[in-house]
Amino acid sequence: MNFYEQLKFDASGLIPAIIQDKQSGRVLMMAWMNRASLEKTVETGKTHFWSRSRQKFWMKGESSGHTQLVKDIAFDCDGDTLLIQVEQHGAACHEGYHSCFFRSIQDGGETVTTTETRLLDPAAVYGQK
Repeated sequence: MNFYEQLKFDASGLIPAIIQDKQSGRVLMMAWMNRASLEKTVETGKTHFWSRSRQKFWMKGESSGHTQLVKDIAFDCDGDTLLIQVEQHGAACHEGYHSCFFRSIQDGGETVTTTETRLLDPAAVYGQK
């Protein structure tokens, strides 16, 4: 049985992928993959995903240049979640932070604190919204 046959894609043909910085261990982002995007990731060594909102296949960094070089791909005991360790080039977050998880709650959820320094202005990379 090959790797792909051991995975459990959901009814939409998707599987969640947690992207982690190989060097620091920091979780950078979570995104969805279908089989085609996972195959392209394995083939190229760069992360590719499926955008549920845009209904589109995309490579991380295709517009920003902030790519992810794959160092390891693992899957959990149930085969329903991927863990992809990468070498991140630039910001992983489209809001300009190293990680998409740049906010933490405080005071039982009453306060939200930004926990990272913004690396870049997203408008300069992606244009104004």
